[in-house]
Amino acid sequence: MTLPHPLPEPLVELIAHRFRVIGEPMRIRLLDHLRDGEAAVQDLADELGASQQNVSKHLGVLHGAGIVQRRRDGNRVLYAIADDSVFALCETVCGGLQRQLVELDSLLAGGAR
Repeated sequence: MTLPHPLPEPLVELIAHRFRVIGEPMRIRLLDHLRDGEAAVQDLADELGASQQNVSKHLGVLHGAGIVQRRRDGNRVLYAIADDSVFALCETVCGGLQRQLVELDSLLAGGAR
């Protein structure tokens, strides 16, 4: 998909909203845990050492943005990834960070001579 240039203002707002939604460390941790498949709120809370209320709040934001989906299983609510593109974005960011670290390492090694 090719984005229009310049970006229309409504699209800019949507993109900014998506970045705000995933720009919270706890939400990135939750998404990372959900890579392995669906999970219940309490299981995620236990794995992350967070309260069930905090995890539920963050999952609600991710759900509202269409990034995760949920389903009931008895008295539990299970969450799963609904939009895999979030992982492509994370991999792009990680790749950029890795390049920056390599460049920084190279600069530091060159300055140590």
